[in-house]
Amino acid sequence: MTTQFLGARQRADELSGVDGLVRGPLEGYHHETYVLTLPGETRIVKVREPREEILWFDRRCFRSEEDLLRALQGKVGRIPAIHDVAGMALQGFIEGRTLKARAWGDRRIPEAVLDQLVDLFQEMARITPGMLNVERRCEPEDRAENGDCDGFLERLIVFVEDQVYKKNYADFGRLFEELGIGDEVFVQLRKNVSGLRERDFCLLHADLHRENLVLDPLGQLWAIDWELAMLGDPLYDLATNLYLMSYPADQRDRMIAEWFRVVHRVRPRSAQGWENDLGRLIGFKKAQSVFTDVIRLSLSLRDGSGINWVKLPSVVRKLQAIIAAAAGPLGLTEVPSRSRIATALVR
Repeated sequence: MTTQFLGARQRADELSGVDGLVRGPLEGYHHETYVLTLPGETRIVKVREPREEILWFDRRCFRSEEDLLRALQGKVGRIPAIHDVAGMALQGFIEGRTLKARAWGDRRIPEAVLDQLVDLFQEMARITPGMLNVERRCEPEDRAENGDCDGFLERLIVFVEDQVYKKNYADFGRLFEELGIGDEVFVQLRKNVSGLRERDFCLLHADLHRENLVLDPLGQLWAIDWELAMLGDPLYDLATNLYLMSYPADQRDRMIAEWFRVVHRVRPRSAQGWENDLGRLIGFKKAQSVFTDVIRLSLSLRDGSGINWVKLPSVVRKLQAIIAAAAGPLGLTEVPSRSRIATALVR
């Protein structure tokens, strides 16, 4: 094991005791995570440590995920509990399987699972910015006023532009340019997604995809990994979920209808204008994916000091599809051919 993650492993071993069993490391992009049962107890907890030099592609709102989860106990039903152990706040481990691990066809999820996900949206819609006394990362002047959905989206665009595109331009700028993605696309993106209606803000998970949704043995749905949670436009959470889950068309339509029903019932102003704005927000998610996936997919091709040639064709296909999906929001006049993408990646 590398020394990079020795701290997390050592803490897990110390907490588990002489006869304790430590599971891990678990798969995860942002953290190295281990799972253990506390000695003499039935509580199962996670010990984790952020990966060094990780690339962050999403704006974060709360300083501590554990503090947020502690504040949400009793407000959101099935989320990890927080256990204070040896001076540390540790998340409880949810036993079960993620939705990604389930072998359901055509990306459909069972209706009972969809109903539980709708219940989660309803619970979050009830939690307004003034209800959470949790330390935040951003300064007050860098927060959109309640209801200012255009301002909320602008801050997300600025993060992508500054912290993903410009911050990594020294390493990936030439690749972006050769793919036809220059800094002018941000002008077009703003033009194509702005003009959102005002909606009352609420709590957002902001990353509700299949790996962050766990079904326990009783069929109950749990939401994990709240690290990207924020306070903002509730329609953004729906757009993110629709984009990441890729539901079949009929289930996508049902999710939209159910989201509107429960959010409108809780707070009508949080659901207004969704018919015109949902497409804009999904357009932003498609555009955001271009910048993150160009970097992620190109990094995935690295094989020591060379290139993983076997993986190259699949990466090229994925990247072309991602750019094609975002052509409208980014104002691209053409989508690069596969040979152009392959040449740029190799170079």
